[in-house]
Amino acid sequence: MNKLIRIFTRDSAVTPLVAIVLGLLFGALVMLVGGYNPIVAYGALFSRIFGNWYDFGEAVREITPLILTGLSVAFAFRTGLFNIGAEGQFIMGMTGATVVGVKLTGLPWIIHAPLAVLAGALLAGCWGAIAGFLKAKRGVNEVITTIMLNWIALFLSNYIVNRFLLQPGQQRSYMIQDSASMSIGWLSELLNNARVHWGTAVAIAAAVAFYIILWKTRQGYELRAVGHNLHAAQYAGMNVNRSIVKAMFISGIFAGLAGVFEVLGVFHYQVVAAASPGYGFDGVAVALLGANNPLGIVLGAALFGGLTYGSAGMSFGADVPPEIIRIVIGSVIFFVATQGIVKWVLIPFYGKRKKEGAL
Repeated sequence: MNKLIRIFTRDSAVTPLVAIVLGLLFGALVMLVGGYNPIVAYGALFSRIFGNWYDFGEAVREITPLILTGLSVAFAFRTGLFNIGAEGQFIMGMTGATVVGVKLTGLPWIIHAPLAVLAGALLAGCWGAIAGFLKAKRGVNEVITTIMLNWIALFLSNYIVNRFLLQPGQQRSYMIQDSASMSIGWLSELLNNARVHWGTAVAIAAAVAFYIILWKTRQGYELRAVGHNLHAAQYAGMNVNRSIVKAMFISGIFAGLAGVFEVLGVFHYQVVAAASPGYGFDGVAVALLGANNPLGIVLGAALFGGLTYGSAGMSFGADVPPEIIRIVIGSVIFFVATQGIVKWVLIPFYGKRKKEGAL
């Protein structure tokens, strides 16, 4: 754990924290210009998240898929790839879990639920591996293929639901079997029926697995080596093409797990969607906020998800439009992305510290 923290701080924890503060201050300025009280608005936001056990549980539920999609994007980036397809992999994870959760019957929970999770994760991993294969064998840019695969995943999942799983008279699938549910009933009762599920524990475990895979295994070393310098890794005898496919497969599993637990733990069905849910795209922002580090991603997802869920409190408690919170999130991401501005803000403090050290 100490090494994990050192890795995070080595990527500079100070700059993202200052970027968050600057983003919140910029959001407050926007509220003042619009005639809203930022103190009341931020107070309503925090009250929405921590005001009662139900809202706290729902905020955690909102954060969970962002951790997994953030890990998905970050894993690919650590291996030199840009996975813009976490959204499509998220959808395929939902679809795989729904098929197994609806169609298989008569199984005990200890078999059915893990089988549904495994099916969704593997299907999403294979979906990500398609882009990796095209990159490795044909040199096709993974940004293009993953974006295209997002749309293919959306329409393919709609076809599967419509053709094989549709509840008559509804625009959604049949409910999954109770034996495939990943909800935590006793905890949900304690949190006033908040939709908490085992996916939160899996997301934290996935962050630990992210660290172990990349920094504690030979395969992880090869994946990072390929990401740092593809030609040097190839010269060292590493199988670059296999590493690319493997990286996209693992990245897809992370995103697929996010979709799996949305079906098995939150809604218990899958809708015929006109648009994608957006968690995969938000994962790009979370990975950026977390500096592609597992600990940073957990914290970044908590910030992003908390702000997203708390925006309803700003709307009802302070009459602030929900769009304002997107401005706050966007400004935080802007300051994180433009770290030169943040470091320029920090120059006087660093200069003062150096002077004190000289004395």
